[in-house]
Amino acid sequence: MESIGEQVRRVSELIGEISTASTEQVTTIHQVGVAVGQLDSVTQQNAALIEEGAAAAESLRGQAIRLAGWQKS
Repeated sequence: MESIGEQVRRVSELIGEISTASTEQVTTIHQVGVAVGQLDSVTQQNAALIEEGAAAAESLRGQAIRLAGWQKS
């Protein structure tokens, strides 16, 4: 049978392991949060670029229509 001292030591070790694991989880969760924030930022930038590209394409389409009409005159 284990002595009380050995059991206390083992419980203390387990508490230390739990504390270490909790710290690692907090760090990982923070890193995930940062990564999600970066993804959100890039997604917003991409959406803005798509809008700009669509506006440029529409402008070019209008210019092409005007040029095609001018050449027929």
